[in-house]
Amino acid sequence: KEAQFMVLVPCCQAEVAEVLRRHKNESFGKTPLSEIWRHPIHTREFGSQITNVLRCLQLEAHGYQVTVTELVGWEHSMKNELIIARYKNSPRKNAQLRLEQILQELNLEDLRDRFVY
Repeated sequence: KEAQFMVLVPCCQAEVAEVLRRHKNESFGKTPLSEIWRHPIHTREFGSQITNVLRCLQLEAHGYQVTVTELVGWEHSMKNELIIARYKNSPRKNAQLRLEQILQELNLEDLRDRFVY
């Protein structure tokens, strides 16, 4: 059986947090959700979470079945998500749509080329 691999264009959580910060003032007028990244510590943590959400949607849009699990207990580390993806050759069109909607809603369009291809 042939293995299927997908190479994700690297986009780290710090990059996402930076784009959130850069467009913070625009976001305040666009969505009340921008309160989630109003403060720097929240921006960093939200950037981390939304990066993993976008990665999962990207994989699903390309035909992977995705499972997200905890690598170790929260008492040891805050950054411990493990994204497991198996190629099933069944792309989810709504995953691509949701990914693009999230990028637009959160003013992350600067990262579109990193997640949409």
